[in-house]
Amino acid sequence: MPVQIHPVSDDLWGTDRLDLTAYLERIGVSEPPGPSRDALEEIYDAHLRTFTFDNIDVLLDQHPGVDLPDVQQKFVGRGRGGYCFEHGTLFAAVLDRLGFAVERRLARVGPDPTAAGRTHLVAVVDLDGERLLADPGFGLSVWRPIPLVDGAVDEVRGITHRVRWGEHGWALERAKGDGWELMHTHDEALVVPSDVAIGHHFTSTHPTVHFRHRLITTRLLEDRHLSLTHNTVTIRREGEETEHREIGLDEVMGYLEELAVPLADDERDGLRARLAGLSS
Repeated sequence: MPVQIHPVSDDLWGTDRLDLTAYLERIGVSEPPGPSRDALEEIYDAHLRTFTFDNIDVLLDQHPGVDLPDVQQKFVGRGRGGYCFEHGTLFAAVLDRLGFAVERRLARVGPDPTAAGRTHLVAVVDLDGERLLADPGFGLSVWRPIPLVDGAVDEVRGITHRVRWGEHGWALERAKGDGWELMHTHDEALVVPSDVAIGHHFTSTHPTVHFRHRLITTRLLEDRHLSLTHNTVTIRREGEETEHREIGLDEVMGYLEELAVPLADDERDGLRARLAGLSS
């Protein structure tokens, strides 16, 4: 089984452009004295709670791109969220700057790895010889980094995930009913910034991609995890049955306010008009 991390120089990713102090202030975490499992989990948890997973800019046709300064301005400067290519770009840069050994990897989303492109970005952290999968840019992903070991299982707040090594690489699965649902599969091929830019371009512009046809917004809150589309809301609380129901446009916009998604007036108006078209 492959175990080799292939580090890419910080110069390639330009992580020196990151304002690390501003990021840590935004998520409310002090700079750790050095890489550690506790520090990784604290930063990961704070990141999930601070930034939404969402495709709002894709729906508004105004996505700024995934170069680090653009992502930093959107997340840290404005307090907005985004989707996997943004979360992965920012989170990996933060880990780089904090001295963690981190590798970006591309994944294929869905139940059939042979039918999907490499349109998801994750990070693999090598910490004292143990590899951990960090996946901050997936709507209902691991809520703390999970060991990248075949058969590893982790349960957090009532959600259970499993990692498996197989024919198509590393699979992340979520427990569902009496079985397992495949979330995504990533391989160990080298990833460079142009790969991320190309994946982002396809995922944000191709007419067949689901991000173009539905709202997807999620956030991990203090007492629940909330998932929102243009016509449904799903609320998960530990120890309780999942609440899922259809909602109207006014309630969608209300939930966006509850999730503290900062939108300018023209963005809010434009998003409402776009969602009205999706709901009709």
